[in-house]
Amino acid sequence: MSCGMKCSKGLKICCGVTAIVVIVLLVVLVVLFLTVFKPKDPTIILRSVEIERLILVLPTFDINASLGIVVTVENPNHGSFRYHNSTAYLNYRGNLMAEAPILEDTIPARDAHNISTSLNVFADVTKFPDLLNDYTNGIINFTSTTTLQGKVRIMDLFKIKATSYSTCYLSVFVHDNIVNSTCNIQIEL
Repeated sequence: MSCGMKCSKGLKICCGVTAIVVIVLLVVLVVLFLTVFKPKDPTIILRSVEIERLILVLPTFDINASLGIVVTVENPNHGSFRYHNSTAYLNYRGNLMAEAPILEDTIPARDAHNISTSLNVFADVTKFPDLLNDYTNGIINFTSTTTLQGKVRIMDLFKIKATSYSTCYLSVFVHDNIVNSTCNIQIEL
């Protein structure tokens, strides 16, 4: 009987200590995920735009152009993001003007990553009556939208499905050859 009571008492102490350790670990993990590992919005910077091809078809005023674009994504998060093939869309006053394929890649954790693509412009200038007026005024405003679906990897332990929605507002100052951009990014886990 004495062994039964000693074993029972030792078992209760062992279970109690184990429960306390598990609770402390859970609290530490929750605090880490709500503070250090909380997703932060990445920064998108337009690095360069080069005209690769430009064809203006007359008398229909169709534009067929290809622009080489390099965008830098600065990821402040502790997790890397691997995304699938996607497409970026460029709109002028709400109308689709161009598409750019975005190939599958990984944005490393707490690092900057360059993404290169070709923006394929296909437009009938007559369908954009304000384009010529904006050009003569010296500024053309565009909106770019992109949705990237993929997985976030945190410390090679956790894989979480994520979707990144980005909307960028581009202002092209045609006389100065300058492009200003402001991007808003939303991440859904």
